[in-house]
Amino acid sequence: MVAGGAGGIGTVTCRRLASEGAAVVVGDLNAGGASAVADSITAEGGRALAVHTDIADESSVGELFRRATEHFGGIDGVHANAADLSPATIGGDTDAVSMQLDLFDHILAVNLRGHFLCTRSAVPALLARGGGSLVYTASAAAFLGEPARPAYAIAKAGVCALVRHVATKWGRDRIRANAVAPGLVVTPMIAAAGAEEILARSLRHTRSWRLGEPADIGAMVAHLMSDEAQWINGQVISVDGGTVLH
Repeated sequence: MVAGGAGGIGTVTCRRLASEGAAVVVGDLNAGGASAVADSITAEGGRALAVHTDIADESSVGELFRRATEHFGGIDGVHANAADLSPATIGGDTDAVSMQLDLFDHILAVNLRGHFLCTRSAVPALLARGGGSLVYTASAAAFLGEPARPAYAIAKAGVCALVRHVATKWGRDRIRANAVAPGLVVTPMIAAAGAEEILARSLRHTRSWRLGEPADIGAMVAHLMSDEAQWINGQVISVDGGTVLH
C-alpha cells in the first residue's frame, strides 16, 4: 500500500513495487490520479487497486486499509508518503512568528498526524500477516534547520520519532519501521515550475553531481519493503545526494 501514491514520488514508487511483483494499493486524495496510476499498472499486467483517501481523516484511512484487505486478502507493506506540498501551503510556511496558526495545524494534520493514523491501521494489519514493513517519507528538512518551512520540518522530525517508536514497540513481532528522507527531488511538478535558480542553488548544497529523481526514492522504498532489508529497523535513511551527513 502507498498512501500518497498519485504524483511524483508516489507514482514512481507504486510502479517500482509493481515491477517487483507486488500487488499495489494506490491511496490518494487525488482520486483521478490514483486511478490513473492503478490503471497503468494493470495495463502492464500487474495488480493494483485505487482508493480515494484523505490521510488527515481517520475514517478515510480506515477505509483505505479495509478496502485493501478485502481486495487482496491482507497487507504486507505500507508506505506512508502523503503530504500537502501545494504552493499555497509551502508558501505560507514562513517562520515560527509570522505563519498563520491554522496553516501550522493543517501541515501537522497531513504530514504528521496522517502518518500516525496510517500507523494505527497498519500495525494491526501487519501483525495479522505475521509481520511486514512500514516505510515513511521523512525529509532532509527534519535535519537542516532552514530559515523557512518550520511546520514542515517539525512534522518530518515527528515522523522520524514515530519510526523509532514503532520499531521499538513491535520490532520483535517482525514489524520493521523505517523512513526515507529525500533531499530535493525533481518531480514533474517541480520541473514544470522552471525554477532553475532554486535547483542550481540546491545542487550546490549537495555532495552529488545531480539532484534527486523520484526513482531514487522508489528504489529505496522497494528495498526497505523487501526481504533483503529484514535486518534494517528503526532507521531514517537519507537519500539526498549527500546533503545531510550522519
